[in-house]
Amino acid sequence: MRAIGVVIHRWAGLLTALFLLVSGLTGAVISWDHEIDEWLNDHLFDVSTTGRAIPYLELAARIEAADQRVRVTNIPLQTESGHSLLFGVQPRVDSQTEKLYKVGYNQVFLDPVTGKELGRREWGAVAVDREHLMAFLYRLHYTLHIPNFAGQNRWGQWFMGGVAIIWLLDCFVALAISFPDWQRWRRSFVVRHGSRYQLNFDFHRAGGLWTWGILLILAVSAVYLNLAREIVRPAVAAVTTVTPNPFDLRKQRPLNQPIEPTIDYGTVITKAEREAKQKGWREPIGGVSYNARYGIYQVRFFQPENDHGSGGFGVRRLYFDGSDGAYLGEHIPGSGTAGDIFLQLQFPLHSGRIAGIPGRIFISLMGLVVAGLSVTGVVIWLKRHGRLAIVSAALSKTSPRPLVQR
Repeated sequence: MRAIGVVIHRWAGLLTALFLLVSGLTGAVISWDHEIDEWLNDHLFDVSTTGRAIPYLELAARIEAADQRVRVTNIPLQTESGHSLLFGVQPRVDSQTEKLYKVGYNQVFLDPVTGKELGRREWGAVAVDREHLMAFLYRLHYTLHIPNFAGQNRWGQWFMGGVAIIWLLDCFVALAISFPDWQRWRRSFVVRHGSRYQLNFDFHRAGGLWTWGILLILAVSAVYLNLAREIVRPAVAAVTTVTPNPFDLRKQRPLNQPIEPTIDYGTVITKAEREAKQKGWREPIGGVSYNARYGIYQVRFFQPENDHGSGGFGVRRLYFDGSDGAYLGEHIPGSGTAGDIFLQLQFPLHSGRIAGIPGRIFISLMGLVVAGLSVTGVVIWLKRHGRLAIVSAALSKTSPRPLVQR
């Protein structure tokens, strides 16, 4: 049985090594995506003007007036001192082609006091200049930037979700084969002195064992974050109660068939303030967004500079129908059934935000561990199949010779 496990682990590792290497390295960086993004792009995020901020809805109207090809889909409703306001936009449908306009951006940065536009960019674009680098790495982490086609925009997530499933199953196979001698099981946790191959092998086995529990958590949460609707939520719902949210109860519309809202942001904000007051919520409204593929408004409640919520669980939300403004439900982080809590935990665990700054540091280190295990695993395979020497020889032939022979 162990021999079969070794074969399974070998091929599972080879199938996923490159993708886990990319995800590990990018994951180590994007744990700090907001901080690095602001550091790289202070011309977009920082402002020096002081004074009374222009009403948020007026700023949103200015964006749509400046480019009638777009609709504002996300409006910040809090101003942080010294910071710009980031609005989300999406292209409208061209009535002549019945396809979305190609506008080349989905974010707009405005000075809250003057209303001056500081810049535009497309979050997630395939570009590595400083304005797009962090978003590029973020999407690379979970989609590999696999392009959309056949009317779907989730091919990358489906692919990386499949990789995560193989990784998850392989975690158990790797654990089972890591103890060839159960009477001397402690040796599997030790990195011994020896040849470079022995050192590489021990790092691969011992490193995987010492971090096995965290690797399992990362694999489970990776499956959830990529395949929540397709696999994880239905699977959890099969064994325990999962409370459906408004998005679960509606079918997603195609990209070029958005649902036009018949009520505006101002009406939704008023409804949300009234609803939150009745519920006794103390947090102010931090932002409001509209999802045109579902026809649903979301209103988010949080204290300034706490948009990720306590422990990375997210923030309180209220949902309203875009057609008639009907109240559709609420989301309160950390509440609900056991299934709800399990699902809510996945992003905080995967990102490390559940433990604050120390957790994010730890996840960055784990990203390097995942990348390291991928590399050491491939080296083991190359060595055992006699390919390592061939690769080394090929590399030496292509290396430039020194100008001076000694």
